[in-house]
Amino acid sequence: MDAFYASVELLRYPALRAQPVVIGGGRRYQPEALPDGSLRFARLAEYAGRGVSTTATYEARAQGVNSGMPLARAARLCPQAFLLPADFDEYRKYSRLFKAAVREIAPTVEDRGIDEIYIDLSDLPGVAADGGRAVATTIKQRVREATGLSCSIGIAPNKLLAKMASELDKPDGLTLIDAGDLATRIWPLPASRINGIGPKAAARLAGMGVRTIGELAAFDPALLVERFGRATGAWLHEAAQGRDARAVVTRSEPKSMSRETTFERDLHPVRDRDALSAVFTDLCERVAEDLRRKGYVGRTIGIKLRFDDFATVTRDHTIEGYTDDARTIRRAAGACLKRVPLERRLRLLGVRVGALVPAADAARLPARRPEALSLFD
Repeated sequence: MDAFYASVELLRYPALRAQPVVIGGGRRYQPEALPDGSLRFARLAEYAGRGVSTTATYEARAQGVNSGMPLARAARLCPQAFLLPADFDEYRKYSRLFKAAVREIAPTVEDRGIDEIYIDLSDLPGVAADGGRAVATTIKQRVREATGLSCSIGIAPNKLLAKMASELDKPDGLTLIDAGDLATRIWPLPASRINGIGPKAAARLAGMGVRTIGELAAFDPALLVERFGRATGAWLHEAAQGRDARAVVTRSEPKSMSRETTFERDLHPVRDRDALSAVFTDLCERVAEDLRRKGYVGRTIGIKLRFDDFATVTRDHTIEGYTDDARTIRRAAGACLKRVPLERRLRLLGVRVGALVPAADAARLPARRPEALSLFD
């Protein structure tokens, strides 16, 4: 989906179309209703805090604003942009709508999150004749009819190339790539455009003189194995050659669910104890709600803390039975919290539930003896 969260917001606020819009910043940046019935929208220049951009319209991206960018930096790049808070309930609704529209045409779908899917077109009628262009065009039309939103589709022999193809002609793109297009469409791209090459790996490759996918494809595979290890080195070579044997997986079970928040200001474990406790409880309740909505239970509960010096600490605790209960999650997460020296201010707090199983299956699984619990509040 194209700039998904921002595009959903533009359905609600059409006056902001063709404007730079950034999603993030918290609920206090909700549009303000004025006496004349119009709405006043916050500007990014008004933002104060340490939140990050969830996404941005293409007009804001043209000014250098990207997803995950600190909003304070985004405000320096594009102060005139409008700022809206995220509404994940609304985004989940539109996510269900666009995926249902796709499955009416192509039922073999791998869900990759709220705004992205892989589709296997191999067995659909007519695909062999035109490479899937007609089917993809129909999918784009159905998605727009169901949601009012545009999407970009990449068609390729495998998932690796399809992912890259889907990003080449955004927004509202339809791009076909085959092995013969590697040299002209894929190899000139930065190596970081391969899904799985993050900033650290890209920096290491750049230090070796490898900046494009083509340069990676031409690099000695033995040296890649020597410098990145057997598995990663071999994968880098295969990916640069456009090879990927992964199948479209129509069902996979989540391993964990989590919620976290970055504070607008650093919170002190003692002086801000009440505020931290309220946030802690809210995170546990939201994770429990996620579990119940998706039909899962878990028994490994964990926390994530980031301090004012950016040091990050995680702790896990396994309980006896599976749960989706907020109080049980909070109690176990509190036990984890007791195991961390709370001597510095906190920037971020998160709660995670892992070792998930479908709730319907939990009663048939053996219980595990719990670790000793220590209560928090």
